[in-house]
Amino acid sequence: MLAWHVDQPGPVASGPLRARRDPLPEPAPGELLLKVLVCGVCRTDLHVTEGDLPVHRPGVTPGHEVVGEVVETRSDRFAVGDRAGVAWLRGTCGTCRYCLRGAENLCPGSRYTGWDEHGGYAEYAVVPADYAHHLPGGYSDTELAPLLCAGIIGYRALERAEVPAGGRLGVYGFGGSAHLAAQVALARGAVVHVMTRSARARELALELGAASAGCAAEPPPEPLDSAILFAPVGDLVLPALEALDRGGTLAVAGIHLSDIPVLDYQRHLFQERQVRSVTSNTRADARAFLDFAAGHRLRVSTQPYPLDRADTALADLAADRVDGAAVLVP
Repeated sequence: MLAWHVDQPGPVASGPLRARRDPLPEPAPGELLLKVLVCGVCRTDLHVTEGDLPVHRPGVTPGHEVVGEVVETRSDRFAVGDRAGVAWLRGTCGTCRYCLRGAENLCPGSRYTGWDEHGGYAEYAVVPADYAHHLPGGYSDTELAPLLCAGIIGYRALERAEVPAGGRLGVYGFGGSAHLAAQVALARGAVVHVMTRSARARELALELGAASAGCAAEPPPEPLDSAILFAPVGDLVLPALEALDRGGTLAVAGIHLSDIPVLDYQRHLFQERQVRSVTSNTRADARAFLDFAAGHRLRVSTQPYPLDRADTALADLAADRVDGAAVLVP
């Protein structure tokens, strides 16, 4: 089968992602073998490929937004022919204090698709059945793929931002995750203001119902109750905090963030403003978001690429040439 591997992490322009022919993987007990129908391209894949995240498995195949057809199963949770989704969280210990209190996203023994184990930049993939997801109807395979990380992480970030009923939410960056989280917030009655450097993304934000859309570091037209930083740019933490009203919350959604400049306590944190990070997700988050997507038809903006152009898709993502979410189609 065709599969891409990160042989030597480095800048995407240097060609760290290489394609080769691999044998078909074999599922272990409790696992599923999937024929990959679509795999989303996530900024975390870029971090793995470029070395922003440390190497966990040399030569790993990236990709953790996988929609696949079950072709072999060693679990009774899925049958051959079922459609299944693979997300970022791939395994936890189930016994640590974090797992026992329902915070499995903080498990020190957690494992991740496309980082610890091979992911979906391939024609076939395996996944533990307990960490695979049943998928909502009413969406194409291409639309479903971004829901499995961009959607789930955006949902958790929205929860961490604690937007009050009818509150004012600022969204910094407007890619695959942000455009889904914004729709959830709008459906819940929030007023959404988007700040992003992409003119095309600003147009999409307004089409989806945002009250305003401005450049990345511009102040929104009104104080914010909550904000989410999706762009991995530490410099934006300061304007996002400064835009918060008293008692506001900023959630930082990325797994990687460039350095944050020095804060001015009075301007950025005083009056009980707070910053919260977002670390992966729980399976409960995934179920809650996918249930929401089943009951609320989300608009999923995608840009398809053939699987044999995965390196081009990542390069376009790095250069902000992708509107919405890039997806690979074998």
